[in-house]
Amino acid sequence: MKVLVVEDDVQTASFVCDGLERSGHSSDSVTTGSEALAMAMSESYDVLIVDRMLPGLDGIAVVKALRAAGIDTPVLFLTALDGVADRVLGLDAGGDDYLVKPFAFSELLARLRALHRRSSVGMDDGVLAVGDLRMELHTWRVTRRDRRIDLQPREFRLLEYLMRHAGEVVTRTMLLEKIWDFNFDPRTSVVETHISRLRAKVDRPFEVALIKTIRGAGYTIDAS
Repeated sequence: MKVLVVEDDVQTASFVCDGLERSGHSSDSVTTGSEALAMAMSESYDVLIVDRMLPGLDGIAVVKALRAAGIDTPVLFLTALDGVADRVLGLDAGGDDYLVKPFAFSELLARLRALHRRSSVGMDDGVLAVGDLRMELHTWRVTRRDRRIDLQPREFRLLEYLMRHAGEVVTRTMLLEKIWDFNFDPRTSVVETHISRLRAKVDRPFEVALIKTIRGAGYTIDAS
């Protein structure tokens, strides 16, 4: 899953993002409602985790604005407001689930998985395809010519990012920031290492290579 965490408490946001990372998922984190709107409208996420109490635009206003804009990404409200009226307000605003702080990460993750399953059933965007390469997001199944390709969680996320941007040039810096949450570091070879592993699984057993290096720019995936 790719998750947007909207939380102004740095410690809570770090706890959630670290837990998602350890569980094989990716996340972005923002601290204000205006940042959340900008990210949710420009990026594709599987689930949003939204705090109710945010500086400026609060969580309720964020979700109402997203729903008004036609964005139906599942939303889990994560908040200290635990009254029945608070829960009703959050759900009526367009939220899909409501979890009160303090919380167990295992429960948070289970709720995220349930929201993701519900949103994936019957939806075409639950599948990414480039040529004969197919990725089923809700089952983590990757195949090429109906042959199963087994990927590690980080490899899956890297391939998913490339496939979501098929035909576009994705830079090394973009991959470091989105997949590893690194700032640019010219000394690390982690991107090259993982691209090489992906090619060994996705391209080398087949006649046509899908993952291409754009010299001096980055990488792309396409079937041309």
